Parts: sequence; C-alpha cells; structure tokens
Amino acid sequence: MGSGHSALTALLSLAELTKDEPGTRTVWVLRRGQVGNAFGGGESDELPARGALGLRAKEAVAAGRIEVVQGFRTERVEDADGQLVLVADDGRRIEGLDHIIGLTGFRPDHSWQSELRLALDERLQAPVKLAPLIDPNQHSCGTVYPHGAGELSHHEEGVFLVGMKSYGRAPTFLAMTGYEQVRSVAAALAGDHEAAARVELTLPDTGVCGGAGLFDDPDAAQSEGGCCAAPAPTLLSIGVGAPAPTSGSC
Repeated sequence: MGSGHSALTALLSLAELTKDEPGTRTVWVLRRGQVGNAFGGGESDELPARGALGLRAKEAVAAGRIEVVQGFRTERVEDADGQLVLVADDGRRIEGLDHIIGLTGFRPDHSWQSELRLALDERLQAPVKLAPLIDPNQHSCGTVYPHGAGELSHHEEGVFLVGMKSYGRAPTFLAMTGYEQVRSVAAALAGDHEAAARVELTLPDTGVCGGAGLFDDPDAAQSEGGCCAAPAPTLLSIGVGAPAPTSGSC
C-alpha cells in the first residue's frame, strides 16, 4: 500500500518474485481513484533515476506482474485461516494475502527533543514557517519555495531542524533541498545573515503533477487545470464590470 517512491521500489522487488515464482501474487492497493501520476514524470523527470523507477513500475503493471486496486480505503484487516484479508470502507475485500506492506507515509520522532521549545505545525509536524510552503495539498509539480534558516528556526534560540526531518509528514523532500538548508543554517550560526537569507537553489522540474488533495477526485486535476504548466493569466478590470474570461490548456 502506498504510492510514493518507497512503495514503487518495494513493488519492483515483489514483481521480480512474481516473475520468478509462478503463483506469487503482488497487489498494489491505492487510496487514490486513479494511478495517475504515481509513476512520476518518467523521461520528463530531471532526476533520471527517479524517472526510471516510475517507468519500471509502469512496465511491471502493464506486464501483469502487479495487480492494481484503486480507490481502496482500508477499514480493517481480518485473519482468515492463516491468511490476511483487507476490507475497505465500501465493503470490498482483498483476500488470500500472506503479507501486507504499508508504505503510506511517515512522521518524524520528536520525542528526544521534548525539552526544546519547537514551533511545529500541528498537522504536518514541520516548522510552522515552513509548513505552508511545502503542504502537499497546496503545492503540485514538486514546487517548493526556496527556504533557509528563517523558515527553519524555532522558539529555542539557535535550534534548527534540517533535512527530511524538517519536512515533517510532507513527502516532497529532495536531498538538494537539505543541502541548501544546511548551507543557510551554517551561515546563520556563523553570523553571516546576508548569506543565510540568500537563495542558492534551483529545483529541477519533477515532471509530476497533482498534489495529495487530488487523490480522491482524479478528475479535479483536469477540470481545474491541474497540470505542470503555469496557470493561464487572468485579466482583471477594475471598476468596469467582471473580469474578462480567459482560457488555457495543459
């Protein structure tokens, strides 16, 4: 279960079992209504290894080595004669399972920082200044605004969370983002606030469209212009009536 890169990696390993061991069944369970962009940007991804991962997973599905179940919200897991059964909230059942692998997200462990005055977003568990910039329900196409020490600071003076831990539960972290965070924080700690505030990062185009908010309504991306292109400009006329209509295509 899951649709991120960890899930795709596990699926490919299981697909090899399906190919080498006849009778082995691999089921990919998705909450989203369509596979959609779960395969990533493919050849359009400027991170080639990540694009290749999605292409290999797509090929395995097309070859029948991976069975896809979409729009499945797991309500409970049952035991049936030594095997597992996934039961969805709409009554659907996936039976005859030996193992269930849940790769559906993560959250950072802040327990060892309990004595520090951390300012964390209650939902994403990321620094409150950073959370709105990385919220997967608001940002698509891998777009993350450049950020550094200013967004990563907390009430505890001199304390910063960097790297994947800074993203909390958001799934969009890239290593190069972490490198820029560390550069900015190191400059701030050294007293070079000009360098800390400077942006020295250009993220690649991921070739992936759609935020998590579109998972349950796969048609929303199309109807609302959910593509990787920039939104069409809107002409606003002040004092002369309604805005002029515009149109655009993905």
